[in-house]
Amino acid sequence: MKLRRSSRLVDMTRYLLQHPHQIVPLSHFSERYESAKSSISEDLAIIKENFETLGAGKLQTLAGAAGGVCFVPYMATNEAEQMLQILREKMTEPERILPGGYLYMTDILGKPDYVNAIGRLIASVYADRQIDAIMTMETKGIPIAYAVATQFSAPVVIVRRSSKVTEGSTVSINYISGSSKRIQTMVLPRRSLKENARVLIVDDFMKAGGTMKGMMNLTKEFGASVVGMAVFVEKKEEQSKLVSDYTSLLKLTILEQEEQLVIDPGNAVSSLAECSLNI
Repeated sequence: MKLRRSSRLVDMTRYLLQHPHQIVPLSHFSERYESAKSSISEDLAIIKENFETLGAGKLQTLAGAAGGVCFVPYMATNEAEQMLQILREKMTEPERILPGGYLYMTDILGKPDYVNAIGRLIASVYADRQIDAIMTMETKGIPIAYAVATQFSAPVVIVRRSSKVTEGSTVSINYISGSSKRIQTMVLPRRSLKENARVLIVDDFMKAGGTMKGMMNLTKEFGASVVGMAVFVEKKEEQSKLVSDYTSLLKLTILEQEEQLVIDPGNAVSSLAECSLNI
């Protein structure tokens, strides 16, 4: 279809936003808009400048016969700080405290704008890494996992407590819960992960890190590797976590006697600043 430049820029931007982390050959746009590659290159330069000026992401150019352009979504540091401040204010309501030292977050994880922002931030921290799959534990981590997966155009792998007949044969492991010290089981269908897959593990809440540790061990059973771990909220504990080198957006302290929540920023913003794609 032959379009004017203004219409072409809008449609190209839409296409790139819908296909993050995918290499798009220049010939694809040239054929799509019946335009010369030189014109397409000029259009992409305009889009690239706007993406980076607005802090929305980077447009990477790959040379050679198999080259093209690749849009990498990215959240700027100032936007991340503002978003986390909104979430902190939203989550400091005393009635959110649940028995066992947990936090009620269902309403937040049910709002698409919040979840999508959380997914963008996590994806931005790991934007410079190749991600083949996003792994999470059922059930509340699923919305976050899909939000992150959308930013990478990657599949979601859901670890469950028990196997389902509709998922075929599974691999199961036992792990020790970091908070209760009980032995629990997690299972994953054999078809879920390929050997040598690069996995990003995400979850909604972490106390001692036993579930995260279990998912790390489960990926080893498939010959896959964990390239990153991220959690929306971690509970601040006196003892050390069972995992290290993870990203947390918020850090929770519960003052049970005062029935008060203290929510501080996690290390996500500092990790974001260290990403090699920092805009």
